[in-house]
Amino acid sequence: MKRLQVREYDCEMLMELSGWGRYPRAVNTVLVPTKGEDAVPPSVGRMIARGQGRSYGDAAMLRDGSVLLCTRLSRLIQFDEKSGILVAEGGATIDQILRTFVPLGWFPSVTPGTKHVSLGGCIAADVHGKNHHRAGAFSEYVTEFELVTANRETVTCSRNENAELFWATVGGMGLTGIITKVSFRLRQIESAFMMVEHRAASDLDTSLEFLELDAFDDQYTVAWIDCFSSGRALGRSILMCGHHAALEELPRRTAIRPFELKRSRRLNVPFDLPSWVLNSFTATAFNSVYYHTQRARRGEFMSDYESFFYPLDKVDNWNRMYGRKGFIQYQFALPPNHAREGLLQVIEQLARSGRPSFLSVLKRFGPQSQGLLSFPITGYTLTLDIPVRDAGLFAFLDRLDQIVLKFDGRVYLAKDARLSPASFRAMYPRFAEWQRVKERFDSENRFMSDLSQRLEMHCPERLKPKERAFTNQ
Repeated sequence: MKRLQVREYDCEMLMELSGWGRYPRAVNTVLVPTKGEDAVPPSVGRMIARGQGRSYGDAAMLRDGSVLLCTRLSRLIQFDEKSGILVAEGGATIDQILRTFVPLGWFPSVTPGTKHVSLGGCIAADVHGKNHHRAGAFSEYVTEFELVTANRETVTCSRNENAELFWATVGGMGLTGIITKVSFRLRQIESAFMMVEHRAASDLDTSLEFLELDAFDDQYTVAWIDCFSSGRALGRSILMCGHHAALEELPRRTAIRPFELKRSRRLNVPFDLPSWVLNSFTATAFNSVYYHTQRARRGEFMSDYESFFYPLDKVDNWNRMYGRKGFIQYQFALPPNHAREGLLQVIEQLARSGRPSFLSVLKRFGPQSQGLLSFPITGYTLTLDIPVRDAGLFAFLDRLDQIVLKFDGRVYLAKDARLSPASFRAMYPRFAEWQRVKERFDSENRFMSDLSQRLEMHCPERLKPKERAFTNQ
């Protein structure tokens, strides 16, 4: 453990920030360090660290404090080919790692649906991917990280050293300190290609059956689900399974240069689309066309890893498709014994409301992480993208929260922009354990965010008398 030199920032600016969902928005005071030793909390006031800003809500915003932008703290420091362990600064991105290590035959053991996310963010949100049912969350492959705490000390955290702080930081949404250095394990691959197969499921029961059956499973498995189908077709989906292609699976011409990808054309959404473009009619039409088009695909086919893992990254600023007001990405998880009924009720509510969701993804989760606030639980998770358009949206999402709570589920904090403190506490039963660690390392609440203030995650002992009385009610 070492204490960093006390210093203040030379560069400070005001910026309008939001999450990737572009709701909410606010002007924040932003600090931009260029050296790792400058990544420290200020001598007075509150702070939250921010990587690429790919959480969807207000987790990396702080209106009444400062935001530490870590994009320049992105060095790849050391790699051990024997163990596959990479050491990098917390601001390094999955994109950097892919560009550097895929040509050498290595791939992240777990990756979310975008490569534009920092390693610090991967730990803070304990991100998951299409292989959670087999490989678990990102934290499974983190061997240790360095964390700058509220008193400006750099602490090394692992399963064996400062383990309590390690598991409070995993999934802790940046509220325990600044992650400055990460050591985590990559996996070896033989090519930059995937062998993929699509299967059509006619309804929700068949979708869940396919996700459970070993015969339909692979290293990576996910289902795109049509939330606008109804009747017997309610919950129909396209199951997408894939694995890293071995050399013997590649065509001879591709196997000669197995890590060479053709440069693909990038698209861009240069302006905010009018709010009327995305509606229940266009969503229904798109979902129907996509379902029947993908249903017609037969047999296994080859895909580059970019298209399989990060299809939306090929469209710059795709979040502008939802209009100036942005959108809410609502992701929840349900345990297996309640999954079917809970999913049915949520999908029925969504269809009845007429609210469009173009990007609805259903995945199976494996064992739960030890992170005190880590999101994945054994069972299933569904993701919905819903435009912020009408005043009734948040009351509608509150009703979805009640369904999720009724079936012992939870909402993903990295996607959240409006959950209530009471619902949060009911969904995350280990919050009291997390708060005790927070109290030990940050009793004055130096690390806060708009999300943590909204969910009342601060240490109550340090609140003003009026605030404490409200919290204890």
